[in-house]
Amino acid sequence: MVSDIINANDLKKMDPVFGQVSFDNHEQIVFCNDKDTGLKAIIGIHNTVLGPALGGTRMWQYNNEWEALNDVLRLSRGMTFKSAITGLNLGGGKAVIIGDAKTQKTPELMKRFGEFVHSLSGRYITAEDVGMETADMDLVREVTPYVTGISESKGGAGNPSPITAYGVFMGMKAAAKYKFGSEILEDRTVLVQGIGHVGESLVEHLTNEGAKVIITDINQERLQEVSQKYDASIYTGNDLFSEEVDIYAPCALGATINDDTINKLKAKVIAGAANNQLAIEEKHGAILQERGIVYAPDFLINAGGIINVYAELEGYDKKEIMRKTENIYNTTLEILSNAETNKITTNRAALNIAQSRIENRKKENSK
Repeated sequence: MVSDIINANDLKKMDPVFGQVSFDNHEQIVFCNDKDTGLKAIIGIHNTVLGPALGGTRMWQYNNEWEALNDVLRLSRGMTFKSAITGLNLGGGKAVIIGDAKTQKTPELMKRFGEFVHSLSGRYITAEDVGMETADMDLVREVTPYVTGISESKGGAGNPSPITAYGVFMGMKAAAKYKFGSEILEDRTVLVQGIGHVGESLVEHLTNEGAKVIITDINQERLQEVSQKYDASIYTGNDLFSEEVDIYAPCALGATINDDTINKLKAKVIAGAANNQLAIEEKHGAILQERGIVYAPDFLINAGGIINVYAELEGYDKKEIMRKTENIYNTTLEILSNAETNKITTNRAALNIAQSRIENRKKENSK
């Protein structure tokens, strides 16, 4: 689950942190190691100008530690812009735990990780991500208050995945409105890549609207299960990027839009839940623009999850969560129009707005 495609040998030639291609003036990188529990984790705090850094913890069996570092750097940076463009008073952070979530995750490991989070005194607030469940966040909560996404029975907002999916659905409808002239997805062919918690919820929304849904995933059991549940078609081809579809929704790996795939794409819209979908933001964003493919910036449309967990910090209810998430539709339309007017990529248009908010707050803080 690495969010960029970079040769590991190239990474080793660089300085461990400051020389990483994904390092973007991060404020703090914390390496966590505990022999007794087997914990090996990295916490990345990118920016805290708008508030404490909030971002989920991902557990994944990386090929090496360089990949894990690269992932946490890119993911934490994305969280900064996600919170900024959504109007939340939060900074950007992320954590990765190196290991197999199915075989190596234990209550002791999660609590030890929570102790490392606690040692940062609130500069970083963790939450659920790939390889994690709400129950894991409940364990972390036993040792630190700096965690969100805990069970509703314990006073939390619960699993953020359904809200994330709803935000992606809203962003997708906005992108469809911009590209096709109608937000209605009935009879539109949508290829959903990755049907985890978020992907499945997205499939449900699309099915309810009457879209023609095609699904793909590395987990064959999940494919069969979701296919039968929603009557979705399972992709059986050899190159999904060359498929004639209206919308491509990446909801698993990052960097699926890269040098190998971008010129094959036949989808007219890209709108999905995966983080860091563009392997090289400026380059691949420009190519999509030139080809007339509408790209809904991932850090904007997948912000429903952070809106959901932010409710625990601010104390707003489900109604307000849904209102803020629905507003992703309006923000997406504004971004797409802004990009066209200023002749820049949609990703750049979104980044400009997010960075402007951060810079304005920085100026206010310096007065």
